[in-house]
Amino acid sequence: MRRIAEEVGTPVYVYSHATLLHHYRVFDGAFSDIPHVTCFSVKANSNIAILRLLGSLGGGVDIVSGGELFRSLKAGIPPEKIVYSGVGKTLEEIEYALHEDILMFNIESTQELEAISACAVRMNRRARIALRVNPDVDPNTHPYISTGMKNHKFGIAIDAAVEAYERARGLKNIDVVGVDCHIGSQLTEVAPFVDALKRLRVLIEVLNERGIPIKYLDLGGGLGIVYDREAPPQPSEYARAIIDELNGLPCTLIFEPGRVIVGNAGVLITKVLYTKKTENKTFVITDAGMNDLVRPSLYGSYHHIQPLEEVDGEVQLVDVVGPICESSDFLARERGLPPLRSGDCLAVMSAGAYGFSMSSNYNSRPRAAEVLVAGDRHHVIRSRESLEDLTRNEVVPDFLKSTE
Repeated sequence: MRRIAEEVGTPVYVYSHATLLHHYRVFDGAFSDIPHVTCFSVKANSNIAILRLLGSLGGGVDIVSGGELFRSLKAGIPPEKIVYSGVGKTLEEIEYALHEDILMFNIESTQELEAISACAVRMNRRARIALRVNPDVDPNTHPYISTGMKNHKFGIAIDAAVEAYERARGLKNIDVVGVDCHIGSQLTEVAPFVDALKRLRVLIEVLNERGIPIKYLDLGGGLGIVYDREAPPQPSEYARAIIDELNGLPCTLIFEPGRVIVGNAGVLITKVLYTKKTENKTFVITDAGMNDLVRPSLYGSYHHIQPLEEVDGEVQLVDVVGPICESSDFLARERGLPPLRSGDCLAVMSAGAYGFSMSSNYNSRPRAAEVLVAGDRHHVIRSRESLEDLTRNEVVPDFLKSTE
């Protein structure tokens, strides 16, 4: 890791090829006895090298934008393994997905359904769709990443789902093929998944009775990982609970894992710039900030932090903070670390999911490089942005160029 930091610079995201392979195979293999498609959630980590790796293992993707569709196709993901979620699909994005003939759209509202129908008619295409059903199940996770309760913006209330499906089958160029559900992220219990599935099973049985056969059941993602002291279920336990509850339901399952595949496969390496002591605090100031990893600032999330190399000395409580001009710019607060000096490198653990993909250029800071480690070699899979990259798409109008 130190060699990568020296050769590539910091901050830098580093991913393990072996861990990515292992995590995907463990998750996908847990469902090997039933028809299923594992569609990696691109929003968790959208680097095309990561997508290509998972696609080479037979995986598909879950996307939420035209940009993610572009990335997925560029990475070689077959359109027939792409599902399109998200509440705000634009007409241009819908047309793009129809042109590429993706597996299906996960529909979030009746207005979106009608917009997709109109696009499909205009393009003389068929749109395969599932309705995202909101089962009103409490996932017991952070409120910002809980998505399956009735007060959330996502999906269609389960009580209104049958009427919405009846409306869908009457629309032109729409093929109803599935039911979709996603209740939240970083779930550490199986019970919420099972509760949601119980309600979805009843809905599917009603739809089948009404002559609306359901081919796909998309159960979304959300399985949690260990950041601190969490004890999330293993994919095998999750799979057993799901398979037992299905009990012969004739659907191909679609899963949208993200964090559970990439979260603990990546770290953020950052360099200590300065240390600073005040009357009440000791600060360790690093070259990575909330623009590089926003989760601690946004969610209060915990990431374990450790020096890359052994450091002697008594552990002290410090705040690990970045260079951004915001009081919320921190990677850790009141964290026990040995005495650090300028030039020491730290590893911010479990940063593979929602790390780089949520990063920004705030304070006009170039985004970090990304590196994939395979065996004893490392490969830069995204170059560090340059200062020129920051203004590449900006234009000064002619009237501001005049010196008169």
